[in-house]
Amino acid sequence: MNYHFIAIGGAVMHNLAIALHHKGHKITGSDDEIFDPAKSRLEALGLLPKNYGWFPEKINPSLDAVIVGMHARKDNPELARANEIGIKIYSFPEFLYQHALTKKRIVIGGSHGKTTITAMVMHVLRFCNMDFDYLVGAQVADFEIMVRISDEAPVMIFEGDEYLTAPFDPRPKFHLYHPHIALISGIAWDHINVFPDFDDYVIQFSMFAEMIEGGGSLIYNEEDELVRNIALENTNNIVRIPYNTPEYYVKDGLTQLVFNGEEYVLKVFGRHNLQNLAGAWKVCRECGVSDKDFLEAIASYEGAARRLEKVLTYEQTHIFRDFAHSPSKLKATINAVREQYPGHRLVACMELHTFSSLSKNFLKEYKGCMDEADVAFVYFNPHTIALKKLPPITIQDVFTAFANDKLQVLTDSGTLVQELKNYDWINSVLLLMSSGNFDGINIKELAHSLINGIKNE
Repeated sequence: MNYHFIAIGGAVMHNLAIALHHKGHKITGSDDEIFDPAKSRLEALGLLPKNYGWFPEKINPSLDAVIVGMHARKDNPELARANEIGIKIYSFPEFLYQHALTKKRIVIGGSHGKTTITAMVMHVLRFCNMDFDYLVGAQVADFEIMVRISDEAPVMIFEGDEYLTAPFDPRPKFHLYHPHIALISGIAWDHINVFPDFDDYVIQFSMFAEMIEGGGSLIYNEEDELVRNIALENTNNIVRIPYNTPEYYVKDGLTQLVFNGEEYVLKVFGRHNLQNLAGAWKVCRECGVSDKDFLEAIASYEGAARRLEKVLTYEQTHIFRDFAHSPSKLKATINAVREQYPGHRLVACMELHTFSSLSKNFLKEYKGCMDEADVAFVYFNPHTIALKKLPPITIQDVFTAFANDKLQVLTDSGTLVQELKNYDWINSVLLLMSSGNFDGINIKELAHSLINGIKNE
């Protein structure tokens, strides 16, 4: 088959392109900009467009279908050309749903934790030698790409993102998958550019639950009141399976899960990750995995990329990066590090990078969410705000919103790096949180620089 990707440089889009390439399909694509890692990965396989931009002449009758990413605009000239000559057009969620029509579909949804839960399920099923296809929103250890499609696998696991499907399809992505097994991890307002009303945001999850296939299962976080209400109010013919944070404790910097009187040392930590583990456990049970096999498998799970990912450690100094950007994620991540390293000084840095986080009316949602840190930095770039065509915010706006006297607000990434280099990092933890990259800061180089400062003292 011949597939053309409009906006091939997207995180999922380029992974889907690679997956189809590996299956022997002919792949072409376009984008107006492509950054690493997508750029290097596409280039290595000969899939990188020779020139950036949109070229309607690439759209011709020899194509079997066009797959469109969310980065493209409604008036994209290649999309217009595909419509004009009648070529089949898919959003990537629609394409994956069509691929999985005959498979058991497992969809992990929620405002937070969905990547981790999906990755945990993938890790356990692979440990148990079970065959499955998948879509996950981050790189997972021992999985080459973020999308796998095959003819043989009887199951497909989807990370169910609630963001919009495509420029021509305003449905949330997870509304397209119609799961047999669904999970909702938690609900905390996000994506205010498309869901400016909190109630409208919550409704998307209710609709998701209503789309579970008859006789299917809804696994839900019973500790989240909104999620619990959605599960209990659902009138479909489904099985409702609640989960809660399992018993655990932290000793000597290690988190230990307690089950039936036995203790299991984990490589992940934090109450929110133990809650994610409980959800993944329920999903794996529905897939036929025994508790014994799950516990053996999950003990070796180290996490997905940028989800409390340890960048570097030296003696009693630890440096982590995390994808946290919303208030609930930010608070959960900081609390997790505080619990795991109670005797350490905790320096937390976060970047306001998303549309929601840079919206002046949303900033108040961050009140108190960095209070558990000993030192707190918030960084934002006014140029990013301008690119998103948002009203400007000031340093004082951010300081007032977070309501934290310890907070330092910066708008220059070089100044942030210098501030961090001025600290004594002995017996400290640095936590860098962003869905971006602090405007080009090389996190690994920064980590090595800070550690070398300790070694040279």
